[in-house]
Order: sequence, then C-alpha cells, then structure tokens
Amino acid sequence: MQKNHFFAIILASVSLAFISFAAPAKKASLTPTAVDTAVVTAAPSGGAAAGALALYESLNLDSVGLSRPAFEYAVKGYQKLVDSGLVTNQQYLTIVDFSQSGRKKRLYLIDMEHGTLVKNTFVSHGKNSGLDKAEKFSNTLNSEQSSLGFYVTGATYTGKHGLSLRLDGKEQGYNSNAMARGVVVHGAAYVNAARANSAFMGRSQGCPALPENEYTEVINLIKDGSVLFNYYDGGDYLQNSPLLNS
Repeated sequence: MQKNHFFAIILASVSLAFISFAAPAKKASLTPTAVDTAVVTAAPSGGAAAGALALYESLNLDSVGLSRPAFEYAVKGYQKLVDSGLVTNQQYLTIVDFSQSGRKKRLYLIDMEHGTLVKNTFVSHGKNSGLDKAEKFSNTLNSEQSSLGFYVTGATYTGKHGLSLRLDGKEQGYNSNAMARGVVVHGAAYVNAARANSAFMGRSQGCPALPENEYTEVINLIKDGSVLFNYYDGGDYLQNSPLLNS
C-alpha cells in the first residue's frame, strides 16, 4: 500500500501496530477545516476499538458534537475495511452519530488523506427509529428504520429524489439488507436548518437523507468505494458488531 504523505494512524492493538493510508485520485473538495498533523497516535478506550486521538483533538471534533468513542470506532472499522481491500475511495470517512438529536449536525465527512473535517451537516434517520432521536434500528425489509454499522458506498443513480448513492452494508445482521431495502444517500426537502428549530427533523424510510443544498456535493465526494459508519452508543451493536469484534 502506498504510504500517505500526510499522516499515519497507529492503532494500539495486537493485530494493528502501524497503519499507512493510501492516497486515491484527487477529487473536488468542499471547504475543509485544515489541521497540521503528521502522526496520529491512538490509545485503547475501555477495551473497545482504538481511535486516532491526536487527529480527533486536532480537528476539535468534540466542539462540533462528535464523541471520541464514535470517532475511535469509526477509524477502527474504516481501517479493517481498507485492509480487506473493499475500499477503493480511501480518502473519505463519513460518520453519522445517531446518539445525537436529529436536529443537530450529526454527519461528519472527514478527509483521511489530508486530515481535515470537510463537512458537518444534518442527516435524517428512519421514521420508525424514533422522533427526535433514533433509538430503534433494524436490518429488516420494510421496517423504515435506520441500520447501524459500516457501509461501503457504491455507484450513483438518478431516482425519485434526484442524484442518489447506493450503500452496501458490510455487517451481517445489522445492515446487510441495505441494498435490498433501497437504503441510499439522497437529498430531501424535509432535512434543513429551519427544521432544527422545530420539535424534530424530517425523517426518512431508513435512508440517510441530506439537505437539498448539500447532498450533491457530498455524494460526489464519497461515491465509489468510501466508508460510511452509522454509530449509536446504546443497544448491543458495539458489543456484537461483526466488524468491530473480529
């Protein structure tokens, strides 16, 4: 694997001692929050997945609502998928933090090649997952709930919501039916800053829907083989995730 010229992530685990990121083809970029970091050292967190602590702190992710455990789990799964050869767009890691209210900007798009936070915006959850917060998750057809875990993005297509992005769920029992369910990234009028002042954000049928003025840019960055992670700090997912516990 070609070494990334900007930083490496060291995971404190038996199987992963040193990690180098490959640099994919350069893509168009949104305005990022830049950081100056060469080496990111991670420490274990309560026996769970180790994360990139220095990068987390450099990006001030706590100030924009992303918890350290969410980031650490995301990086651990991201690296496992990269090592498996399933990730062809290694530059971007997208984290959706469902432990936050839907009225918060809980989607984080991180450029892993340059060490930048590219985007922090609103994202929907499924209408049967909860009202203001997502609390129930499902991999079942027609559940209209969100699904937790790691996905690899696929190709784009034009559907009833315009430009849309297919998602391939990589965790059996948690999101492996995403393709069959039609769970995709798309834009929606019911996800916007104005709804942040209402009782709850608009909800989807299980798709991570984005604001209409942002979804095209985001989709064009993360399409064709990047990692997307749906996180939640409750339930049994973190303890039983096939990817995080393998």
